[in-house]
Formats: sequence, C-alpha cells, structure tokens
Amino acid sequence: MKDAVALVARILLALIFITAGWGKLGAGYAGTQQYMAAMGVSGALLPLVIFAELGGGLGVLFGALTRLAAAGLAVFSILAAMFFHTDFTNQIQSIMFMKNLAITGGLLTLAVHGAGAWSLDAWWQAHRK
Repeated sequence: MKDAVALVARILLALIFITAGWGKLGAGYAGTQQYMAAMGVSGALLPLVIFAELGGGLGVLFGALTRLAAAGLAVFSILAAMFFHTDFTNQIQSIMFMKNLAITGGLLTLAVHGAGAWSLDAWWQAHRK
C-alpha cells in the first residue's frame, strides 16, 4: 500500500506543474509574459518557468531524479508565492499563497524520502551494475 500511495502522491503533486507549464505554451505564452511583467518579473524568464514546471513535473511524475526535481519545484513554489501571491488583502491571493506553501511541504517530503519503489529512480537503482 505504501508504494501505491507514494505513486498517487507523486501524480497529484506533478499534475499542477505539468498542466501549468503546458498551459503557458502556445496561446497562454504572451498573456503569462504580460502578467509576469505586471508583477515586476521579467517575461524573458518564462522559458525557464516552463522548463521548471514541465521538466520538474515530469520528473516527479515518473520518479526520475525525484529528489532534485522535488527540491527545485519546492524552491520554485516558494518564489512563485513570494512574487505573485502576497496581496493578503485579497482572499484569493492569500489562499494561493497558502496553496504554494502546502505544495512546498509535499515536495520537501518527496525530496527527503524519495519517489518510492514504483519509480524510475528505484528501477535505475535496482539495475545499476
């Protein structure tokens, strides 16, 4: 049961990053750049944001370089909270800030404990010669 729960946890954590990164490609790209600029963050960083969300999200999903991917996404989540969700007079922004903190907690747990047995990390470790 432990391995199944670890897999479900990875899927749930990864889903938000993969869908967010994917949504920024194509039609959402220009709007995201404008939003970033309006919040004082250079829109030129958007390719790095997309890479972090998609790359880190896929790493967590498949359990590949999981500790590194989870730690990177934890830092990303804290930075996103600090740059984009600090208007605490706005209840939605307060909730978004707390959501980012909760996601960071899950990612830090994953970074400490690893992906579990049902992961590429475990497969690579078992087949290392």
